[in-house]
Amino acid sequence: MAPVAGVLLLAITVVLAGGVVTVALAAPSDPPPTASLSLSAVGDEITITHRGGDPIDATALTVRVRVDGEPLARQPAVPYFSAAGFHPGPTGAFNPAGDETLSVGDSTSFRIAGTNDPVPAPGRTVTVELAVDGRPIAALETVVEPGNT
Repeated sequence: MAPVAGVLLLAITVVLAGGVVTVALAAPSDPPPTASLSLSAVGDEITITHRGGDPIDATALTVRVRVDGEPLARQPAVPYFSAAGFHPGPTGAFNPAGDETLSVGDSTSFRIAGTNDPVPAPGRTVTVELAVDGRPIAALETVVEPGNT
């Protein structure tokens, strides 16, 4: 009976050790950045301003845009210079020619082209969701103001 108990204890130890290793490997390495951000939409231009908190690496950022709750047919893959559904030449961290870090006081913007759907128009609501490495960091919303489109 003693050898059976020894084998059972060894099996339980191996299973528990495997569980601890699995949990340790699945744990995220670093928490996502925490930042205070604001959103504005004037005509077809969407601007995000960093108001405070951690810097955000645009190369790790996922941006999802909705107009009146409907997702854009083409989402911005930031950073970019020219992409289908967007006017070329975003500013700030969304442009690969600039500093790809969005820090306190920085603004970054992009313009949604008329070839994308739906297009922002005055009075419509724009929502922008931001995630770093798949982890949400902000959900911003504003009403589109009239502007040059």
